[in-house]
Amino acid sequence: MSNPELALLVAVPILAATLPLLVGLRFDSVGWPIATVAALVEAGLAVFVASRVATEGRYVHSLGNYPRQYGIELVADGFSAAVVLLIAVVTLAVLGYARRGGAREKTYYSAFLLLCGGLMGIGLTGDVFNMFVFLEIVGLATYALVAAGRSGRSALAALKYLLVGTAGASMYLVGIGFAFVATGTLNMAELSRAIPETVGYSDPLVVASFSFVAVGLSVKAAIFPLHTWMPDAYAEAPDTVTAYIAALVSTLGAYALARIIYSVYTPAFFEAVPLAGDALVAFATTSIVAGSVLAVIQSDVKRMLAYSSVAQFGMIVAAFGLGTEQALLGGAIHLVGHGLMKVGLFLGVGVIASAYGVRTVREYANLGYRSPVTVAAMGILLLGLVGIPPSVGFLGKWYIAWGAIEAGAPVVAAVVLFSTLLTLLYVARLLETLYFRPPDDVEGAVPAADVRLRSDGGGDADAGTDDVSADADAGTDDVSADVGAYVDVDDAGMAEINAGTGTRPVSFGMVFVVAAIAVAAVALGFAGPVFEGFLGPFLEAVL
Repeated sequence: MSNPELALLVAVPILAATLPLLVGLRFDSVGWPIATVAALVEAGLAVFVASRVATEGRYVHSLGNYPRQYGIELVADGFSAAVVLLIAVVTLAVLGYARRGGAREKTYYSAFLLLCGGLMGIGLTGDVFNMFVFLEIVGLATYALVAAGRSGRSALAALKYLLVGTAGASMYLVGIGFAFVATGTLNMAELSRAIPETVGYSDPLVVASFSFVAVGLSVKAAIFPLHTWMPDAYAEAPDTVTAYIAALVSTLGAYALARIIYSVYTPAFFEAVPLAGDALVAFATTSIVAGSVLAVIQSDVKRMLAYSSVAQFGMIVAAFGLGTEQALLGGAIHLVGHGLMKVGLFLGVGVIASAYGVRTVREYANLGYRSPVTVAAMGILLLGLVGIPPSVGFLGKWYIAWGAIEAGAPVVAAVVLFSTLLTLLYVARLLETLYFRPPDDVEGAVPAADVRLRSDGGGDADAGTDDVSADADAGTDDVSADVGAYVDVDDAGMAEINAGTGTRPVSFGMVFVVAAIAVAAVALGFAGPVFEGFLGPFLEAVL
């Protein structure tokens, strides 16, 4: 049966990626409008696919109508539909922020759309080789976007990611090569039947195949100690790039691992080779502890959030390795919830950096009162990251801990609790700095007399600035603050600050995106029954 909407989800952004380059030969500033139109189309298609999965269940699209042994299938079920919705929502959120706070280069939006298409391909493919193809598309686009910072550090971070990511993709390719040699097929559904019927789960080729695939995808998911590319990539990339890759790239790496485990090897593999499941859970549990500890000692906010992702993805992969219904449900919920929370947090960091030019925890002193909406939204998302109810972060962790107890792995449940306490430690430190630490005695902090952004719910400029002049033509007020930053505030509430590196806008839309994501993260905390109903058929099919 032909279901072209699945193919369109992959094809639309990839084809649209060519348009900024082609149309840009004639017109300027076409990247953002083209990307936004493509993202709106993607969002409509994603909603259609999700609604169809909810009413009809799993369905497939065969490209070219070839037999599945030789052809390419795209598959929509509860898990893939949830991931596709996440990609569509995050894409729209980042583009909404990028309208004033993002890059203007046409090449940037071409790479952005290419990355979106690759992510959609990973979410929908039913073929292990085509998953490799889409992983490579995602990798190439991500390398280019990380390097878009145009500094030596961003170029080095992109090169590091290139080397580590290529090694991970190569290991994945070797693993699926072993699976193909053992079974003669690359289709996931066919592999799940051919492995036990042809060679058996304990065959050395199958065990080696799983080992290479698991390690390769653990690189993509940034599981400790294979995470080394992540902190530099997150810290040195432009803010919109960091938000997008933090929310989706490793998320789809963890999704790909779960999809391979349950759609190819199946839980019966762990029963036949228990060491494989135990090793996966052990490494993931180590990642939870290591990521949390490393996050606690960071001073740079983006690096702190990067290391927290190492811990959170460790938790997700551990849930997938446990193999119980509650753990798998919790892993899927936390996968979606973490992606949503991280895009909001990194966009919030971008707002603060654009407005005040600060990046470290101590430089955030007292900013909660000058950017009240952004900081409040970040506070909600940070508490969701801890797992404070009723956030989606609490919902995911609750199911994971429940699944760990159900699987007879209380150590995993204890590590989840310990990680939650460590997360609370660095979140509390950041919130204490934002709301309760005076800035006057902190080197590099924004002085208390600095401007409050109207676009972020603040008032007019505080007293104590050196110079205020009216610009009748532009309708702006220019404020020269003690720190040498120049602020332009127009009638619509826009604020622009030049901190010596170029003017960056902070608009109402940028703040609104961060606030809306915070509201969504809380709303999803009440959606446990919705997740159970939507993912229930998938769980029944794979367990």
